[in-house]
Amino acid sequence: MATAIAHPNIALVKYWGKQSGSGNLPATPSVSVTVAGLTTTTRVVPAERDALRINGDIRRESKVKSLLDALRDDFEVPPVSIETRNDFPTGAGLASSASGFAALVTAIDGEFDLGLTPRERSAWSRQGSASAARSIFGGFATLASQDGAWTGAELLAKDAWPLEVVIAVTAEEPKPVSSSEGMERSRSTSPFYDAWCRHADADFDTACRAVAERDFESLCEVAEHSCHKLHALMLSSRPALLYWNQATVAAIETTRQLRQAGTPVFYTIDAGPQVKAVCAPGYGAGVAKLLARSPGVLRVVRGELGDGARIVAEPRLS
Repeated sequence: MATAIAHPNIALVKYWGKQSGSGNLPATPSVSVTVAGLTTTTRVVPAERDALRINGDIRRESKVKSLLDALRDDFEVPPVSIETRNDFPTGAGLASSASGFAALVTAIDGEFDLGLTPRERSAWSRQGSASAARSIFGGFATLASQDGAWTGAELLAKDAWPLEVVIAVTAEEPKPVSSSEGMERSRSTSPFYDAWCRHADADFDTACRAVAERDFESLCEVAEHSCHKLHALMLSSRPALLYWNQATVAAIETTRQLRQAGTPVFYTIDAGPQVKAVCAPGYGAGVAKLLARSPGVLRVVRGELGDGARIVAEPRLS
């Protein structure tokens, strides 16, 4: 058997929306950080028929079936039993699909000796979840079009700029509208969608430059701006997509107050109610302490920047 682990990634410059046609291609490029404080563990073993368990529950997931079918068009992959567990809430805006598909492709590659490079694993993972293409890589990662092909890549190693991430968990239950459904709703109904796509390249370039130069202030500005534009796009969809709750707003205000008091920190929020506070090295403990006191926050998770998806020697599911 092969067991792989992967970590979710938190997008700093967001993608929201897909291109038409096959391949699960994003409409916009993105920049993210892979977070070690959250982990998906996936074990793959040959079986009589395909089977999937997520957190112990038997599941039927069309995206997993489609990915397996596509892999079998190119490789000899027999029926498999897949067991996957998350040590964080699933489907609640913490990028469990990103870590899930990155771990799945990595486990299949390891079990059946497919010989995939990280870039190839990224491309396969993207077919299940576009953001999974970034969880193949550690540290800072990108998902962008290169020479006509959408691929994930490492932008900067985790140790080169060891930022910290504090996640304020404000809800444990799955979000009411999935990201895939929400993206299509925004694409087809929001009057701001075309503008969102037009300005994405500029945000992407700004973020890449900020990471390369370790410019925290510039990264703060572009990341929060991208977050605000994403949620404005969601709110302008019909019906409106509102993933925040009262605790989300309170955690935003706490993060703003911390920055006004001199702490180098900014926030970002994906399709969900969880607030991710990104701070300069050495500030994570203080940020976590105050976010934990923020009204409505259930708990906080501190994380350093993590490694990419990888095979582990010992099973970790029991």
